[in-house]
Amino acid sequence: MTTIRNRPDTEPLLTPSEVATLFRVDPKTVTRWAKAGKLTSIRTLGGHRRYRESEVRSLLDGNTAAIES
Repeated sequence: MTTIRNRPDTEPLLTPSEVATLFRVDPKTVTRWAKAGKLTSIRTLGGHRRYRESEVRSLLDGNTAAIES
């Protein structure tokens, strides 16, 4: 018998390209922000970066001054 675990709804994640579109910058800039610790990234099993939508939205709503190119 297999047990199915109920996973809580996870927060939506954005790709570097989606974040770059929102900020109107190049995706490489988003990667630099993550490497500098200005934006938290999550790694997929394949090693790709993903970003929490809530964090990105909060930066867009008022904390964009904290991010510098």
